[in-house]
Amino acid sequence: MARVRCLTEMGMGVDVHGRDATKAAKRAVSDAIRHSSIGFFRMMGKTAHDMFVDVTIAVPNPGDVDTAAVAKELPYGTITVTAIAGGLEIPSDRGADPILIANAAVIVSLDDGKPA
Repeated sequence: MARVRCLTEMGMGVDVHGRDATKAAKRAVSDAIRHSSIGFFRMMGKTAHDMFVDVTIAVPNPGDVDTAAVAKELPYGTITVTAIAGGLEIPSDRGADPILIANAAVIVSLDDGKPA
């Protein structure tokens, strides 16, 4: 089986208070998919459940992301979420409550049905 990339979406999410990497990551995924409606599955004899969805989340502290919670933002497919170092943390003017920004890349692919 070989996967064929069908869609790439990018998004950004922010947690303004609380430095919650999971909350920012979920918002980034929501931002990435909010305007997408994938309708080409029928043309390929597939359904939305046949897609593979690979999500990469970039935040300053990737260990703080609950990847299972982020995966629940996506309604269909076989979902993989990976958190990596990146994103941005903007210090507060008082130093105790930074703004955390997460970036998301959501890549949708399908099995092309051909032997590998």
